[in-house]
Amino acid sequence: MKMNILCRVLFVCLVVCVPLLSQAHNDSLAHKIDSLVKSHAELEHRLDVLEKLTDDVLLFHRVGHVAFIDKVYMTGPPLAREKNPTALGAGNPVKFWSYVFFRRDIDVRDKYPLIVLPHGGVHSNFSTYYTHIVLELLAQHYIVVAAEYRGSTGYGKSFYEKIDYGGLEIKDVKASRDYMVENYEFVDAHRVGIVGWSHGGLIALMNIYDHPNDYQAAFAGVPVSDLVARMGYYDDEYRALYSADYHIGKTAHDDVNEYRRRSPAWNAHKLKTPLLIHTNTNDEDVNVLEVEHLIKSLKAEGKQFEYEIFQDVPGGHSFDRMDTKKAKEIRLKIYHFLSRYLHPPKPLKTIRDMNRAAYGH
Repeated sequence: MKMNILCRVLFVCLVVCVPLLSQAHNDSLAHKIDSLVKSHAELEHRLDVLEKLTDDVLLFHRVGHVAFIDKVYMTGPPLAREKNPTALGAGNPVKFWSYVFFRRDIDVRDKYPLIVLPHGGVHSNFSTYYTHIVLELLAQHYIVVAAEYRGSTGYGKSFYEKIDYGGLEIKDVKASRDYMVENYEFVDAHRVGIVGWSHGGLIALMNIYDHPNDYQAAFAGVPVSDLVARMGYYDDEYRALYSADYHIGKTAHDDVNEYRRRSPAWNAHKLKTPLLIHTNTNDEDVNVLEVEHLIKSLKAEGKQFEYEIFQDVPGGHSFDRMDTKKAKEIRLKIYHFLSRYLHPPKPLKTIRDMNRAAYGH
């Protein structure tokens, strides 16, 4: 009898305890997996910092024979969303770096036009990708500033998660423009252009919309133009970038007006600045339909601007940023447009001029 009772007790213990032990094991395993995921994310940001430092060395090497190059520290507006509005430092301006380029042989007693050059990409950064474009601008004796606005990669997780796509990053780029005018006497405040591709094109457009008197010309290449449409033709993984809690925080379905507010095509009525737009029908990143919507919106508002829709030019999204002859021919069109309003001392006129610029001549 006692043995029978003991067996029953043991059976009950097994029935009750084994699942508990299994659950404890599962909880422990889940905790370890979560820790590994977080560690991996932290490692990715650390590697991004290392990659950024390495690319900076290469950038200084490739452009330094022609230009004085600096990285300057400045501030933009406070965070768009404070996790703890009463925390120490809450409401402080966001700090970020910007690259500054100007030729070593400029006459500091003279005045030179400025090009504001925001980089493209969600969480991207300014890199050697822009080397030849910077050299071509320097050959024309432009001063160049390129902001590493909030959300740029290569400055750690905290800065990465400060992103405000189509929002306060616009003001960061404007802050880089103002910094140059305020700190360098040889920058002509009345000859300032802004040039951007892709997401940088969106930033260029929103800057001239919001600050029409501070820019005398703008170029937007394959610009992200309609975030509502973009969320429609991209996949769930891409959409998740925007709806993350540190990002816009909502899907376009949840707040379509917020996505419209951040889209150049839906703000076309604000245009007052001379503008050139380029797009390419085989763009694999910014579908031509976005830019077509922008163009149609500007026309509907009766705005004066210039544009060209290129047909299947090799390179897709990067078609006019490459080093092919065709890409250089298209960039010459951009430089000719800018020179009409900014009057650089030595405008590039031919492909030969561009090739010489690549070697610092």
